[in-house]
Amino acid sequence: MEEKQYIVDALSVDESWRVFRIMAEFVESIEELSKIGHAVSIFGSARVLPGDEYYEKARELARSLGKEGFSVITGGGPGIMEAANLGASEAGASSIGMNIQLPFEQKPNTYANVSIAYKYFFIRKVMFVKYAMAYIIFPGGFGTMDELFEALTLIQTKRIRSFPVFLMGSEYWKGLIDWIRETMLPEGKISEEDIDLIQIIDEPDQVVKHIKKFIIL
Repeated sequence: MEEKQYIVDALSVDESWRVFRIMAEFVESIEELSKIGHAVSIFGSARVLPGDEYYEKARELARSLGKEGFSVITGGGPGIMEAANLGASEAGASSIGMNIQLPFEQKPNTYANVSIAYKYFFIRKVMFVKYAMAYIIFPGGFGTMDELFEALTLIQTKRIRSFPVFLMGSEYWKGLIDWIRETMLPEGKISEEDIDLIQIIDEPDQVVKHIKKFIIL
């Protein structure tokens, strides 16, 4: 009985210390990101390589945003994240990489001039939203979809201020958007205005133009 109680007490202490670790991640992030000014969060696959169409578009887009005075936030890993951090750094802008500790794929890229490491996914996701003036979603997998639909849910439910959400690559996103329009909407799972939260664009310069209309620096 005493041994079991010892185990319970040890677990309780560990849980208590976890609260402090969580607080520490929040404090570090807020102190670092509060300095970056107007920023745009860019998401997409970690699996694309330099030379890929979307890698090069992410790099071009981030470079253009940097030249317009925007900071660029990514997940800090390879693929689209690397491309966006590279483009922002080429423009001399703040290039933020918010890396997460994962057993595969997620190794920090070398192009972020502001790098923050996270243990907890939920803290990282809060920071993506808190400091972004717009979300730009390139083709990606489950993690990319998670960021997309979390942002849409928070905007839809008015838990955060509304900001533009752009999907880059109409060919990639066509099937998803068709399903949303042809299945979710007719069944009453969403409203017509919810679809308007998403803008689908193919070219980086068009995204920059739309963001500049929404945000006055």
